[in-house]
Amino acid sequence: MARQIAKQRIAILRSNSYEALISGYLNRSVHDEVLGATGTRYDIEVQAVWDKVRESGNLRVLVAVDSKRRGARRLTTEDFILAPDGSFVGE
Repeated sequence: MARQIAKQRIAILRSNSYEALISGYLNRSVHDEVLGATGTRYDIEVQAVWDKVRESGNLRVLVAVDSKRRGARRLTTEDFILAPDGSFVGE
């Protein structure tokens, strides 16, 4: 379920503009919580960082999802890299 949540959030983020991702997520963590179908709570963290060097202008957007179930804490991550022209790097 955590993987599915991460992929859903990535899909939403991929529809944002380069500028919106920078203003909303660059060098900061944005946290959210969702309730899964089985009642499990999942923490979601979204952040963006410059990929490798800022001069490239490529922005890496990361999503991490963690279940709050006791004894089953596993971090699931997804990411993508967006170039200033709006194209996805490495795809």
